[in-house]
Amino acid sequence: MRILRSELLARQHGIAHGFFGRIGGVSTGVYESLNCGPGSNDNPAHVAENRARVATLLGIAPANLLSLYQIHSPIVLTVTKGWTDDRPQADGMVTRVPGLALGILAADCTPILFADIAAGVVGACHAGWKGAFAGVAEATIDAMTALGANRSRIAAAIGPTIRQASYEVGADFRDRFVEAAPANAAWFIPGAADGKFQFDLPGYLTHRLRAAGIQNLDDCGIDTYVDGDFFSYRRTTHRREPDYGRNISAIALTP
Repeated sequence: MRILRSELLARQHGIAHGFFGRIGGVSTGVYESLNCGPGSNDNPAHVAENRARVATLLGIAPANLLSLYQIHSPIVLTVTKGWTDDRPQADGMVTRVPGLALGILAADCTPILFADIAAGVVGACHAGWKGAFAGVAEATIDAMTALGANRSRIAAAIGPTIRQASYEVGADFRDRFVEAAPANAAWFIPGAADGKFQFDLPGYLTHRLRAAGIQNLDDCGIDTYVDGDFFSYRRTTHRREPDYGRNISAIALTP
């Protein structure tokens, strides 16, 4: 199983975390092998086993590896207990409860994990371009501070995500960002085709995290489109595959 750990978060005692790719599970076909997405069309039993393996490596009960019905929003939940069948609709979670793992599913969108060990608060969010633009990262930080976290202490780690070289967008996409703030033009470079641009999603999120007061920040640097050890929605689309798996990133206060 391939597990990436942030050096920054690894120095925070009292948490377990990991960014998991597609290696080490039981799924087959386009979902091979560690597909952790219940929203895919994979065999549910395979997804459950994959998630149980992730939970075990985190030292968490499988039922306590939580994930959301993600809707590309700035909605963040404060989690005090687990759930079973009905995943709540949101894109971020925070908690003070040890033993609950906050899991973010992605296949090109950006997972961000957060921790303030002094306050005993962790958080996680799913930031595709819509959520990033709407402020899901800032909303996660706000929810953590409501539980007692301090922005100057929060450590944040950006996980595997699509990178600028792989993320071609149209002029309308770029215009939306530049109209919101002219300085956003910095996160776009001309693409290979006329009227196309390459968008730096993790760079844009890094800028917003810094502006929100996060001083301690790490980025794994993995491009999910390029690295075949991770699921990628865009790569799947270009290959015209029928479906795709989801990578999971998770963080928990240790029990």
